Amino acid sequence: MTGSDVPPSFRLAYVPGATPAKWVRIWRERYPDVPLALVEVSAAEAAGLVRERGADAVLLRLPTDREGLHAIPLYTETTVVVVPKDHLVAAADEVTPEDLADDVVLHPLDDALDWERPPRRPALERPATTADAIELVAAGVGLLVVPQSLARLHHRRDLTYRPLRDAPESRVALSWLEDETTDLMEQFIGIVRGRTVNSTRGRPPSPPKEKRPDARERKTGKPGGKGTHRGSGTPRGGKRGKPRRRS
Repeated sequence: MTGSDVPPSFRLAYVPGATPAKWVRIWRERYPDVPLALVEVSAAEAAGLVRERGADAVLLRLPTDREGLHAIPLYTETTVVVVPKDHLVAAADEVTPEDLADDVVLHPLDDALDWERPPRRPALERPATTADAIELVAAGVGLLVVPQSLARLHHRRDLTYRPLRDAPESRVALSWLEDETTDLMEQFIGIVRGRTVNSTRGRPPSPPKEKRPDARERKTGKPGGKGTHRGSGTPRGGKRGKPRRRS
C-alpha cells in the first residue's frame, strides 16, 4: 500500500508504572476506527523511542532530556519506601529520611527519582533494575525508595510500603516530537487534558444552518408572515356581504 492508503493508527509508549488505561479506553470509545497500540519502554529509552519515531508519544518521567520534545506534565507521584512487613517502618503511617538512618537504602541504576544518592547508608553495589532491588528488599539486604506506582507494580506479599516525606518526587508527563503535532496527537492531548467529545478545539467550525421556509413560503414562493393576505385589505377569514336594501 502507498502512504495515503495506510489506515491511521496511534502508538503510545509508556514507562513501567505509568497507567494509560483510562485514556486508552476513552480513545477506543471515541475513535474506534483508529487503532491505538501500547508499547512498554524502559525509562532510559523512553525519550529516544519517540525521537526515532518508534512511537507517536510516550508517557515518561521527568526530569529527562527534552531536546526536540514537547512535554506536558500530567501528575506527580507519591514517593514511598518499600520495606519487609516485619520492619519497624511498617508500623508508621509515614516516615522521613531521618527514620531510615540505620538502614541500607538501595539505589538501582534505573532509579526513577532525581537524586544523586538515596538518604543515609548506601548499599555497596547498585542493583541493575528496580525489580532486582525489590528482590534484595525481600531478602533483607536493604530498603528501597521509589514512586508509589513502582511499589504497586512490584507488589509482593512479604513487602509493604509507606509514604516518605521530604524526598524527591517523580512527575509523569506526555511527550512527543516538537515538529510533529499531528491531528491524532491533538486528539490524544485533548483526552489526557479532559476535553469532552463535544469540544470544538482543533475542529473546523460547523457551517451556519439555512433557515427553512415556512409552509406558505414553500407553497407560494413568497415570504409568509402573520397578517399577510393576497387581494384587498379584507381581513383574513372575513366575508363580503350584500348591502341591505333601505326601506
